[in-house]
Amino acid sequence: MRHPTRIEPGPGQESVWDYPRPPVVEPVTARVVVRFGGTVVADTTDAVRVLETSHPPVYYLPMADLDLRPAQGSSMCEFKGRARYFDVVGGDGTVASRAAWNYPTPESGYESLRDRVAIYPSAMDSCEVGGEVVQSQDGDFYGGWITSDVVGPFKGAPGTLGW
Repeated sequence: MRHPTRIEPGPGQESVWDYPRPPVVEPVTARVVVRFGGTVVADTTDAVRVLETSHPPVYYLPMADLDLRPAQGSSMCEFKGRARYFDVVGGDGTVASRAAWNYPTPESGYESLRDRVAIYPSAMDSCEVGGEVVQSQDGDFYGGWITSDVVGPFKGAPGTLGW
């Protein structure tokens, strides 16, 4: 498996290859807006993002800001702990199955994620950070949000599992 070539960040950009492992959680000062089912389902300036080597940031929003329904299944992160999943309900009643997740009992260092939920941007009508519509990370596992200030290459596409 070929190792990826890091893209050199330009002015005002950051490379996901400079993010740490284990990941870190940092506050976001920009406004985060999520649209689904023809309406705004989340609008907050109280988000955090998780930064991990080779991954676009994953944004976590206050759970109380969204209409969520418990969904089947769970997954395990070696750093953050066991995740549970949720369906996201849009303003028109549309449901995005297993489109969000959170860590109800996060591992040490990730306590700030306890009452927050991450959302797969690919399952929403749009997700914005600071007015910029994000691109979804390839694949259906990581849920990263790609903005113009983040460069890769990004893990998630076929053939990147071993990075």
